[in-house]
Amino acid sequence: MQLFTSTVNQMIYLFALIIVGFVLSKCKILPAETSKVIAKLENNIFIPCLVLGTFISNFTVDRISSSGTLFLSSFALMVVIIPFSIFVPRLLAKDSYTRNIYTYGLAFSNFGFMGNSVVKALFPDIFMEYLIFTLPLWILIYLWGVPALLMPSEEKLSLGKRMKNLLNPMFIAMIVGMIIGLCGFTLPSSINTAVTTLGDCMSPLAMILTGVTVAGINVKKVLTDYKIYAVSVIRLIIMPLVFIGITYFFELPNTFLVCAICSLAMPLGLNTIVIPSAYGRDTSTAAGMALISHALSCLTIPLVFFISGL
Repeated sequence: MQLFTSTVNQMIYLFALIIVGFVLSKCKILPAETSKVIAKLENNIFIPCLVLGTFISNFTVDRISSSGTLFLSSFALMVVIIPFSIFVPRLLAKDSYTRNIYTYGLAFSNFGFMGNSVVKALFPDIFMEYLIFTLPLWILIYLWGVPALLMPSEEKLSLGKRMKNLLNPMFIAMIVGMIIGLCGFTLPSSINTAVTTLGDCMSPLAMILTGVTVAGINVKKVLTDYKIYAVSVIRLIIMPLVFIGITYFFELPNTFLVCAICSLAMPLGLNTIVIPSAYGRDTSTAAGMALISHALSCLTIPLVFFISGL
């Protein structure tokens, strides 16, 4: 019950930050380019610093043995999830663009911004393992999710260019953190403080970014679209509960269970908004998915954690 209460409090805190971003944007206090600026700060500074600091402190020889298992387990889980994520949208949408948005939302939750925030607050001891577990998800996003589902057909990338996308600030920070952690190097206190402080900015700014993003949609139109509710319920409740039900019959490592449940229980990701908007595509459905799923997640995440017995 203590974890349930802590989870509820954490979700209220995160959703309060979403409301802050929403209100500031609606009141025109923030400039129009705010979401792009925050997104660049998150992807190029805050998340890399969080990853760098985590791996420097935690990536030791003792923890490497479990990393390979987590990595492969994550891939195995996605082998099941992706076909399901492709099939279900065919029942909900006729046009290919909307189906792609639904597919991406079901295949990839907000395991980054939201997932990092939740795990860092509630399960700090396994935060490094969670980052390793979600690494295959990032690889699949860059190799398939973004180029195949979210970018216009004329912008499809070759395999070589997709591989280059893996050389992003977060991935580079992870590699550097691994090297420093394994070698036992100690950063100067001033640099270490800077890395830690910038990493701590990730969670609050990510939630404010969510609020700013959903502020630009037609809320009334979104709230009457039953398909968005259907996708959100599948993502937030059905997928994690089916996983919990299946794993009930097997003895699996606790770390894997926590990482998997945390990634599965998160709301729909924000890339469905950020990427298509860069190409002038309609993002109303994606923004509606983000708004509804993040609002519902304040109830569903504590519920899933409680049912799973985390």
